[in-house]
Amino acid sequence: MAQKPTTSLNPEKDEAIAADTPEHRNALASKLVDRFSLWSGVAGLIPLPIIDVFAVGGLQLQMLNRLSQIYAVPFSENRGKALIASLAGSWIPATSGIGAASALKAVPILGAIVSGFVMPVLSAGATYAIGKAFIQHFESGGTLLDFNPPDYREFVKASKEMWDSRRSGRSSSGGAETNKGAATTSS
Repeated sequence: MAQKPTTSLNPEKDEAIAADTPEHRNALASKLVDRFSLWSGVAGLIPLPIIDVFAVGGLQLQMLNRLSQIYAVPFSENRGKALIASLAGSWIPATSGIGAASALKAVPILGAIVSGFVMPVLSAGATYAIGKAFIQHFESGGTLLDFNPPDYREFVKASKEMWDSRRSGRSSSGGAETNKGAATTSS
């Protein structure tokens, strides 16, 4: 008789089910956003223009899906795509540079070098800001249907500043934690 395996193929889904306290959900969601931000930065290194933008968008959509699971919010792929497009186009200034950085990859040598430095940072920062905005929205009891991007402009601005301070603070010890605490208390 075959036994059921005791280990899950999707540990994140199991953790989401077990995320019964708000503190645990927040910690789990923050780890998820950090991980997807890093993966978006890696996707920004894809050397093909436009393909990298679609890869980053796909990662952001997957992050939104997983955040929805953590907070038990029904997820609609079409609604998620529309929200991410609206976020990226309307109130995250860094993402307007993602398309330009991606297009630079078409310029031989120099374009590839410049976009190789710019695209990963913009991709990771935008993903981080989007993730943190949705965490705040879901924690306040919101759903994908009642998310209004203009309501989160200031929050995204603070998240972008926090991402920038984390990025610059990694080279100096202790600086990131100080900045992280300041940005968290201001939002």
